[in-house]
Amino acid sequence: MNINAKIFPNVVIGINPLIEEQCILGITCKPIPINKETKIGKNALIRSGTYIYENNQIGDDFTTGNRAIIRESNIIGNNVSIGSMTSLAHNIIIEDDVRIHSQCFIPEYSVIKKGAWIGPGVFFTNSKYPNQTNSKKNLKGPTIEEEAIIGANVTILPNVTVGSKSIIGAGSVVVTNVPKNKIFVGNPAKEIKRKDK
Repeated sequence: MNINAKIFPNVVIGINPLIEEQCILGITCKPIPINKETKIGKNALIRSGTYIYENNQIGDDFTTGNRAIIRESNIIGNNVSIGSMTSLAHNIIIEDDVRIHSQCFIPEYSVIKKGAWIGPGVFFTNSKYPNQTNSKKNLKGPTIEEEAIIGANVTILPNVTVGSKSIIGAGSVVVTNVPKNKIFVGNPAKEIKRKDK
């Protein structure tokens, strides 16, 4: 443990962690605290400047880059990597073996399934009509299925599913569901071919 990291009493960390300086773990939600533990599994590597809020359930072999922000009430599996300056909102599910690169934004109510790969600068959205009456009651982030690959600087619209083992080309804007084993590119993203399995 680094003496320059701040770890609140509501944080439980497994064996063999490496927590660098200027990290804050277990931040209380305001204005309404949740008052629940954050649990982080064994062999965590949490790099400098990372903030992790309360009520996160994080598995073994978890890694962050510098200045990652993880809001409250997320479920994160084993062997997950969150890149530098990436921001995770709350109520997200991330399964095992997921890699999220640097400078990504993952909003609340998103799901990223086992083995998916999210390139740098990717932005998910979760509101079809932001800043409108009742928009907060209808939030639904994207679902990224198993082993899908999302290229750099992709934007994915709310409630879109990217099928397992599909690839989204860099810079694409995904506005519709993507079936499994497909390659989609462009703005709006369209199928260019079926992916070899």
